[in-house]
Amino acid sequence: MTYYDLSIISIHGFPKYNLELMAIPKGVKVYLRFFNYSDIIHLSEQEETKFELKAGLISALCNFSNQIDKHIEILEFTTQSDTKDKEIRTNKGDALITTTTESYLFHDQVRKKIDLIYSKFIYPKLPLDASEEISDNEETEIIEILTDGKAKTHLNLKKEPIEISAHKFLEEMDAYGLKAIIITSMDLSPLTCFSSKTVYSLRDINEILRNIGNIPDIDPFEWKYRQSFITNQQCWVFLINSGIGITVEDLFEPYYYLLVTTPNSYLGEFPARLTAEFNDILT
Repeated sequence: MTYYDLSIISIHGFPKYNLELMAIPKGVKVYLRFFNYSDIIHLSEQEETKFELKAGLISALCNFSNQIDKHIEILEFTTQSDTKDKEIRTNKGDALITTTTESYLFHDQVRKKIDLIYSKFIYPKLPLDASEEISDNEETEIIEILTDGKAKTHLNLKKEPIEISAHKFLEEMDAYGLKAIIITSMDLSPLTCFSSKTVYSLRDINEILRNIGNIPDIDPFEWKYRQSFITNQQCWVFLINSGIGITVEDLFEPYYYLLVTTPNSYLGEFPARLTAEFNDILT
């Protein structure tokens, strides 16, 4: 699980909806991501007003962080001209959406999921303080979007040929340092893992991804590699954007293939070969 909760509130602070997916894990860094679907409200420029707002914000955040047993280290603000919240929308209202997730997820891909949830389930209910509640069926659909239900189902239908192909590659490339092959969803949420001698659990995969640090955007059919660690042992991770995937509503969700190797492994054109074979199976 890479999403832990989702909350919907109005710009005026009305708590509309809260979804708890899983307890936030202890001992790991998580991100509380903000998505603004409201019209920008220009507040007073008086210093007293700014200070009062800041004081209230800090107090509320400290109380919240204590409640989830976390420390707040950095609160990052982007300028309105830089953030995609500034993009022209035809369906703005009074909603703010937050979600607590793993830190390594692609933020722009998380945004696309939240955009879909907003346009399908929230916008038709605006204004929030006078709308009907989210139904059980709608909540099930929201969970399916956040947890990649359709991507998992499609992958499961191809389970046998993917397993055969993955284990063939692991045996072939073992001498070159390949240790595991991971398939993730559009935002880097792990879906399945194949390994040879060392068995990698979901906990291991999360540790590897958390330790990568900043993960850049990757164009379709391209790959990049980063260093990481697992149980204090260094490893390399090749991240491949498959360029193929499934579509939920109008949202295209590509799969990513991750190759975990020993440090300084040279794979040559192997990532391209694996991508071509996996793509043939999954399309």
